[in-house]
Amino acid sequence: MKELPITDPLVTDALKSLLYEVSVQPKPGLVDPVSSGPHPDMDVFTFIDSALSLTEYFTACSQLGSQFTKNDLTQLFVQLRRWGLKAEQWMLTATKGVNTHKGAIFSLGIAVGAQAYRKQHNELTFTFVVQQMLVGLTQNDLQTENLKQKQSLTAGQRLYLQYGLTGIRGEAQQGFPTVTNWALPALKQATGTLNERLLDTLMVILQHSQDTNLIKRAQTPQIIPWAQQQARHFLDLGGAKTLAGKQFLQELNQVFIMKNLSLGGSADLLILTIFLALQEQIL
Repeated sequence: MKELPITDPLVTDALKSLLYEVSVQPKPGLVDPVSSGPHPDMDVFTFIDSALSLTEYFTACSQLGSQFTKNDLTQLFVQLRRWGLKAEQWMLTATKGVNTHKGAIFSLGIAVGAQAYRKQHNELTFTFVVQQMLVGLTQNDLQTENLKQKQSLTAGQRLYLQYGLTGIRGEAQQGFPTVTNWALPALKQATGTLNERLLDTLMVILQHSQDTNLIKRAQTPQIIPWAQQQARHFLDLGGAKTLAGKQFLQELNQVFIMKNLSLGGSADLLILTIFLALQEQIL
């Protein structure tokens, strides 16, 4: 029998993190195996197709990180970003035009590249490598004068012009502090089933971040204090391990569907948390 090739564990963990996230339920404002939430154009199968379409992308991210030898890590990000644009097209082809993982392509691509680079430089932390990769990102991407002259803007760029929010770019440039300072420690301490632990972690992420996807849907940043209050209430109820916590999440999902709200940004950070947790063998 022909010997099978050894699979890159970074690629495996990246794909697993995408599939784990969509499998968690009930998630308010997000797609899971039971509900499409406020996303009628997609379901769990859309996300499976999308995740598998990114295998070559994460393989490239891992190879770029492991083979990078220059001193300026911003050049590694430039290379990753080029592949990210290709990955977006692969995703859209697989999903017939539905944006399932654009945010994850950005964040998880950075994470895979950073982790691959770290394997060659064990003395460096994940946070440090990411910060060095993304020096000047928000300044370069979100210069107000340049944005005002552009014909088309990304959702993140529009939110920056409207509200001054740096969104996932700002989070990434700081080394993903919501993940490293809050979500990963919470996941380490969480108990219960894997589904319950990840639900609790999602609500910790919501409690400690500003989900720009939620702001975009609500058309106001005033939605954030309300959403953070919901997350705190869920955790005060005892989280997903309790009947009251699970019931609250199901009721909250109905509110999100009725108001057409989504936690897409929080989902992307949960994906990143799962990836790092798999890398650290917390999961």
